[in-house]
Amino acid sequence: QVQLVESGGGLVQPGGSLRLSCAASGSRISINTMGWYRQAPGKQRELVAVIISYGLTNYADSVKGRFTISRDYAKNTVYLQMNSLKSEDTAVYYCNAEMNWGPEYWGQGTQVTVSS
Repeated sequence: QVQLVESGGGLVQPGGSLRLSCAASGSRISINTMGWYRQAPGKQRELVAVIISYGLTNYADSVKGRFTISRDYAKNTVYLQMNSLKSEDTAVYYCNAEMNWGPEYWGQGTQVTVSS
């Protein structure tokens, strides 16, 4: 019923920036929380950042001060601005959206590679 599509991943040098986008589409879209998660090879998936109503946000300690999450409520789209990227940020980044009426949905993931 709901589809999430991420975009904006790619290869960037250490210290560079990328901006990820995730747009939700489908029927009966009413989103409570949107967020970004990431998973590196051999590591557990981790929360990167979430944004809920009233613009409240939460970030993983490892990205505080470097990443910024934002949301366009009218367009059902969430963004992740990533600055001062490090090699440790290399991972597949997944978009997540929790509906007001219960279900959670995940995007297909977008690869972010930070390397010189």
